[in-house]
Amino acid sequence: MIRIATAGFQHESNTFSSVPASLDKFIRSGILEGEAIRREYATSQSTLAGFFAAAAEDPEVELVPLVFTRLTPMAAITHEAIAHIMDRILAAIRDNGPWDAILLAQHGAAVSETWPDADGEFVRRVRELVGPKVPIGLALDMHGNISHQMVDNADITTVYQTNPHIDAYEQAVLCARLTLRVVRGEIRPIVALQTPLVLVNILNQGTDDHPMADLLRIADQQRRRPGVLSISVVEGYPYSDVVEMGMSFIAITDNNPALAEEIARTLADAAWSMRAALNTGGTPIDEALRRADAAPAGPIVLFDVGDNVGGGSPADSTFLLHAARRLGIRGLLQAVCDPEAVRACQVAGVGGRVAMTVGGKTDGQHGAPFAIEGVVTALSDGAYEETGPTHAGFRFFNDGPSAAVKTDDGHAIVLITHPGGTMSLQQFRSLGIEPRDCKILIAKGVHSPRPAVEPIAREMIWVATPGVTTADLTTFIYRHRRVPIYPLEAMA
Repeated sequence: MIRIATAGFQHESNTFSSVPASLDKFIRSGILEGEAIRREYATSQSTLAGFFAAAAEDPEVELVPLVFTRLTPMAAITHEAIAHIMDRILAAIRDNGPWDAILLAQHGAAVSETWPDADGEFVRRVRELVGPKVPIGLALDMHGNISHQMVDNADITTVYQTNPHIDAYEQAVLCARLTLRVVRGEIRPIVALQTPLVLVNILNQGTDDHPMADLLRIADQQRRRPGVLSISVVEGYPYSDVVEMGMSFIAITDNNPALAEEIARTLADAAWSMRAALNTGGTPIDEALRRADAAPAGPIVLFDVGDNVGGGSPADSTFLLHAARRLGIRGLLQAVCDPEAVRACQVAGVGGRVAMTVGGKTDGQHGAPFAIEGVVTALSDGAYEETGPTHAGFRFFNDGPSAAVKTDDGHAIVLITHPGGTMSLQQFRSLGIEPRDCKILIAKGVHSPRPAVEPIAREMIWVATPGVTTADLTTFIYRHRRVPIYPLEAMA
């Protein structure tokens, strides 16, 4: 038998957020061990599901899940948390070996208080532990800020190639299959990494949209060349203030360094030529609301870019709610993270009236608390399941104790305890609200909600809201990034 270990941690660290990724938050989210990992992820479409599926194809392979955890994006991982997680995973690898290969399910944009390149430090430590001869497969998110430390310590690195991320499973299968070929001596992977001095605005990262679709077509053409094992276009994550922030391109060939370098450089040059088109803005708040209100029918989906929970925002932005009230616009459906308001609804009970403020309580960057009066229409534990397509392929969600309120001025507000993006319409349906029936749906996210909302949306509008995930990167003070980098330095 070929024994392979799988383990990892996934976190997209927004260094401009004020909410640290502490150990207690990882524990609450779940630090899973052994077969608990298989039970949680094997039936999903996530990275780990892809690893399990690839192993199941081959009767000679035993895939052993060790330790895995993931946490909603927020600020940097605390020293206590990263030390605990890394030590726990490394101890499991050491104590349960020997191994013929390691498969790591990472993100690529994890930042810790101790190590700015937390993913890279982790992969380096795994390599140090298992030695130079044990192949390591690394599967990453398309929003990773890719470092040489990551790819140089892995034999195979694959990255999602869709945004919203609906190919996590497929890229993990590819990673596992290529790693198995390394184990069997069938290929000798050579990796090239190019990191051009260019960012991609979050609004321009949809892979079905121009210009990202054009760049991916070039990558697809390069994949057809003989000797190519894998090519990854990586959009990067502009809300992590680290040296590696920005786009990157990974080319892996079978023992052909010149071809790998040529392909990576070709893609980097193509991205540079598209740099202006990769950085355009969104729709102002009032304009977006007026367009949605004037539409003959809904749902009209407004993406709250500044409160993109999948990018590290707190899910309690109120800018759109305040603007709608000022403009006299009714009929908004929106989720707001506010544990205090949830508790008030629990006290009132279903059918009870509440008068309180919701949202705008995490920090000063996402609007002021929004006053509501209305009736509690539902309460739940906040757990729900999505069997259809989801961003990154996850299936099980838990927003914590939740409540739904129908306000006197015609809004439907879903109140949740833990930050949760609009990854699934079950977030609303589990509380008795059918999103198809609303006029204006506020989606907390930029691209991650698209698998959920696109099938029901009559129109989708990306709104230039403020917040720690705003599309206007000039509002952030960077201290560690490369200088110059386009578009922050227009003459880069």
